[in-house]
Amino acid sequence: MTPCTPQERMATVIAREVRDGETVAVGTLAPVPASGVLLAHFTHAPRARVVLLNHPDYWPFRQGSKEFYDFAQRGGFDLFFLSGGQIDRHGNLNLIAVGDVERPRVRLPGGAGSAMLYYLARRVIVFRTEHSPRIFVERVDHVASPGSSPPEVARPGGPWKVVTPLCVFRFDRERKALVVESVHPGVTREELARRTGFALDDVGSVEVIPEPTSGELHLLRTRVREAVAKTYPQFAETAFTR
Repeated sequence: MTPCTPQERMATVIAREVRDGETVAVGTLAPVPASGVLLAHFTHAPRARVVLLNHPDYWPFRQGSKEFYDFAQRGGFDLFFLSGGQIDRHGNLNLIAVGDVERPRVRLPGGAGSAMLYYLARRVIVFRTEHSPRIFVERVDHVASPGSSPPEVARPGGPWKVVTPLCVFRFDRERKALVVESVHPGVTREELARRTGFALDDVGSVEVIPEPTSGELHLLRTRVREAVAKTYPQFAETAFTR
């Protein structure tokens, strides 16, 4: 079997987090989570209700985004996926701007419904296909979606894990911080520390993530690719090894 791509590896990690029978939603500009959710649906989670934004086969909200957000506010989503232009050690996401908001160095796309979804989806997996100090920072410049909330604030959900091409962080609710849970094969402690903009706890004993199986790769490169191509055709052409 041809060696896997970083996208295939991340999709497999995400697939293993999906539980059978839950309602899982993927928003815009998220082909890697979409691939992972479909892989799970085609394997161990056939009873999962899969919602992929604007996908012809997996978008049940015919009344548009309002119906989607109404469903989210009623607590309908068990698992959702978010990303950020900056992500800090406390799980805060910046989708606003890098630098001064009036004269930013980088203008980000805006939070849209991310703050609400970060609160109401029971588990949120944050993902980034780039792992660098400019993304994973000590403190975000602006908080679009906070990783934690005061005790008096009602929050049924929140961050669960962060998946990157280097590692998986888990969110420690007591410490309100990201902790390295596992690393991809070949990633050293030194590389991970060098490419993360906040100090890491000792990661010498963390698990190494199992490589995708031949069966998982076959599904990603066939059935998942075909489904994902309906909304992300360019990604489907480049992310999966043929």
